[in-house]
Amino acid sequence: MNYYDQIKEKLIDNEIYEKVKDYSKERNKVKTYYEVGELLASAGKHYGENIIGEYSKKLVNEVGKKYNKSTLFKIRKFYLIFSEQKMAPVGPLSWSHYKILIPIKDDNERNYYIDRCIRDNLSKRELEKIKKEKEYERLSEETKLKLIENKELEILDEIKDPIIIHSNNNNINNLKEKVLKKLILDNLDSFLFQLGRGYSYIGSEYKIKVGNTYNYIDILLYNVIYHSYVVVELKVTELKKEHIGQVQLYMNYIDSNLRNLGDNKTIGLIVVRENNKYVIKYSSDKRIKAIEYSFE
Repeated sequence: MNYYDQIKEKLIDNEIYEKVKDYSKERNKVKTYYEVGELLASAGKHYGENIIGEYSKKLVNEVGKKYNKSTLFKIRKFYLIFSEQKMAPVGPLSWSHYKILIPIKDDNERNYYIDRCIRDNLSKRELEKIKKEKEYERLSEETKLKLIENKELEILDEIKDPIIIHSNNNNINNLKEKVLKKLILDNLDSFLFQLGRGYSYIGSEYKIKVGNTYNYIDILLYNVIYHSYVVVELKVTELKKEHIGQVQLYMNYIDSNLRNLGDNKTIGLIVVRENNKYVIKYSSDKRIKAIEYSFE
């Protein structure tokens, strides 16, 4: 079998297609590269690893400079990854997306980012950002297991830990709560994005009256997917047991005064400098989650 001629023909066809049918050229490129990857893998079995080097020299001269040795190895790896998983690379992902995904060694991590791209229609730049911020690694082990087992996620499962806050001030030891709040509100979209899907902002310093005393919730959110209010409290210290009580008070108030019949119970989120997992472990309220913050 003449692998080289088949590879050359497919790549030339793709070059022509890119110039003529702009609206679907990325889908055609992905399909072509998958087929070329299969041919490269078969050629390697018959003629050895050096065959890619030989093919690349000829393709650079006869088709284009971009088909160098590095590109051909990437195309072959692209095929091997998805053929081994018995997954066809379909959907809205472009070759630019796949170039970011190919180096990921963990299949579960790669599949997570593929699902994120498809579900939320992420651009190449957005994919680069969440991968750089290690979004998958910041999920809990329980969440990762649910994803592997294809189980339905709950609202707290999607929250990343730590939450990344964009700031030039990396001095977390002397940070004031009002400064932390301002940093979050100044980059609210990023904050909500890291919490998961479906969040809408209700307000900050949200005033509630408990008996004769006014209290202020740092940030109040509502999740339209999980139909639940979310109370967010910010602490620039280690998590303490009194923080749990404070958030429980606010959650109970929201449940009694704001929650509608179709809403689920209110969720509590405590953003802290340092998490004390024992405080959460021995708290009876599973609707409360504590997460740390870090600066970028």
